[in-house]
Amino acid sequence: MDTNDLIRTLAADNDTHERSVGHLLLAALVLAVPVSTALFLTGLGVRSDVMTAVRNPMFDLKFAVTLALAAGAIVISLHLSRPEASLGRWAWLLAVPVGLLGIGMAGEMTMMPHRAPMSVRMMGSNSRLCLVAIPMLSLPLLAAALIALRRGAPSRPAVTGAFAGLLSAGLAATLYAAHCTDDSPMFVATWYSIAAAIVAAIGALAGSRVLRF
Repeated sequence: MDTNDLIRTLAADNDTHERSVGHLLLAALVLAVPVSTALFLTGLGVRSDVMTAVRNPMFDLKFAVTLALAAGAIVISLHLSRPEASLGRWAWLLAVPVGLLGIGMAGEMTMMPHRAPMSVRMMGSNSRLCLVAIPMLSLPLLAAALIALRRGAPSRPAVTGAFAGLLSAGLAATLYAAHCTDDSPMFVATWYSIAAAIVAAIGALAGSRVLRF
């Protein structure tokens, strides 16, 4: 086998490996999402005014942000599951939810200049619940993601675990957003971000043990 054939073989093996991990991650999340959803419906439930809330663009923005976070973190996690993979430019995927929040905050100040002061919008009325609910709803998703990513061979298990935490937090926050009555992008940028950071820290700690090979 010459050098070119060897390179093609290794590339094909790497693509097959990534697809395998991706399929396993998808299957694991498909199994875990109903568990988190059941926890959400049992403990929290959808807000009572949801039919009115869906006409508020700030309510809809919450889902765009959380799903963008989850999608970006899934892609990055799969990339990091490969041996010797580095974060590099892949981190720019996280700019999507950040950018959406920035647009939302600018839009809120432009369209609703006479609303409550910024500090009031940032604190909201559900900050404590947010910091508890999102991590709790994330746990089944995080466990599933870590089990799936073990199929890979990440050379940076803590970093990979942190992004597994972010994908779990993004999905859990999507559920929680349907309950949360604080729709201000300021609230989302503050408390959803802190909750996601907590889950990322848990994921990093767990990943440093579970994903090490």
